[in-house]
Amino acid sequence: MRRRMVMSMLAGAALVVSTFLGTGTAAAHAADVPAEFGSDWHDPVTAAPPVDRPHGKSCQVTLADAQFRDFTPYRGAYTPPKDCGDRWSKVVLRLDGKVKGRQYDRLGYLHVGGVEILRTSTPEPSPDGIEWHVEKDVTRYSDTFRGARDVEMLIGNAVDDTYTGVIDVHVTLTFYAGRPDSPAPDRVLTLADTPDGTTLTTPRNSERIVAEVYATGSGGGCEEFWYLTVADPAAYSCKADHGPYREVQITVDGRLAGIAAPFPNVWTGGWSNPFLWYVLPAPRAFDVRPLTYDLTPFAALLDDGRPHRVEVSVVGVPAGQSGWSAPVNVLVWRDAHRGHLTGALTANTATDLANSSTFTPGADNRVDTEAGHRLTVSGYLDTSHGRVATTVNRTLGHTSAHHWTDGETTDGLDATWTDDETVTVHGHGPARTTRTDLTYTMNGATTVGPDNRLRTVLTLGDRASVVRWRDGRRLIWSRLDDTYSGDASYALDVPRDRRHAVGTSTERYRRYGSGGCYDRSLTTVQGVLTEDRDRC
Repeated sequence: MRRRMVMSMLAGAALVVSTFLGTGTAAAHAADVPAEFGSDWHDPVTAAPPVDRPHGKSCQVTLADAQFRDFTPYRGAYTPPKDCGDRWSKVVLRLDGKVKGRQYDRLGYLHVGGVEILRTSTPEPSPDGIEWHVEKDVTRYSDTFRGARDVEMLIGNAVDDTYTGVIDVHVTLTFYAGRPDSPAPDRVLTLADTPDGTTLTTPRNSERIVAEVYATGSGGGCEEFWYLTVADPAAYSCKADHGPYREVQITVDGRLAGIAAPFPNVWTGGWSNPFLWYVLPAPRAFDVRPLTYDLTPFAALLDDGRPHRVEVSVVGVPAGQSGWSAPVNVLVWRDAHRGHLTGALTANTATDLANSSTFTPGADNRVDTEAGHRLTVSGYLDTSHGRVATTVNRTLGHTSAHHWTDGETTDGLDATWTDDETVTVHGHGPARTTRTDLTYTMNGATTVGPDNRLRTVLTLGDRASVVRWRDGRRLIWSRLDDTYSGDASYALDVPRDRRHAVGTSTERYRRYGSGGCYDRSLTTVQGVLTEDRDRC
């Protein structure tokens, strides 16, 4: 998954090794920090919080025990837990992995009954070996877990005399007996493949419908770095007909039903510099979160008992070029007191998609991009508790400035993506509104100096704001800010033991709101964890 061509950034000063003091875990002393990376480093960690687990009775089921050394999927069987009933307050997935030697970063998925419940990537190992784990709340897939299912997992890998790392994983589900805080979907559906494309058949009493799309640009080609692509006439190693703007769309029977901005994932070999990511991965690298689309305005059409064509596409990908994966789950909440709901789709309007890239040639070539799109969909259902109308407004925006020198010895990007959604529900009580504002940022560059030393400086931001109102009064709110910053350099075209690699990285994960506060900071120097600080 490492990019063929070199990316860019600010030539400059040597990295300074410093020691940070924090609360919670003792910081490393200066004498414990090596002058450069060695053959071992701290196991990968993230500043994100662990999944909150309820008290009380729990049951654990193993989903997979597998070693991945090629592209052969692991296949097994899942049986529901016997002693925790079939209704759970929470279901928590945990992946424990280990690998040693030398290996690239690899993408993986886990399916239960055809439903994708995890998409992940792997850290790059040290010669002495590393271990890591991933936790995820998968309560929303409870419908899938109530019956015996096939299990399929794959982390595609290649092992040879050079790349020796065999990826060893153990995956479990832990079930906590009780009622969830909010009702889990009654059904979890996948799309069916037909000669005419993919189709969806929902229960005829579907009252709320949400689609999930685990969209990732990957595969080692330019779509892994879609945010850096440029259009003609700019001379650059990654080309796309309309530049870097990408938008993941979902349609129902050919009508645009949802739009979303993909997250700019950076895997652990990204930006030509694995030394940035050995301990702290980029946000979401180990737990790739799906894009979500509220399809409830289309429920009246989907509730007729017939299969409907549902398709996902990625706007901006050059014609005929692969590199994106976009599996779909559909979550359905049903009306428990009526077998068939009727209604109508009342509005389905979108602005023209704006996408403008301006190329300015020079010693420092530059492409400035501005893009965006807006969609409004509305519909109603006549339910057992009256008429309920749902309106979804979604607005996407993108701005970026990409600059590079001839030969791409300096290659930098400053980019922002916004994805704002408002869902308003009228009927069955006071009006309810949920507003979700997402912002992703990427600011950095890679430079190859005259001494053939590559340096990458990069800051990534993942921010979210969620507010829910009932009858105009704010009920709950939350803010998230997950920021990663790294600076690493190494000598190119030399054996591993002569790279003289150095690097620092920090991550601060802040989440606060009506549910409380979480604020944790991590810092590493040359693979040593020098700060682990809790601020709340």
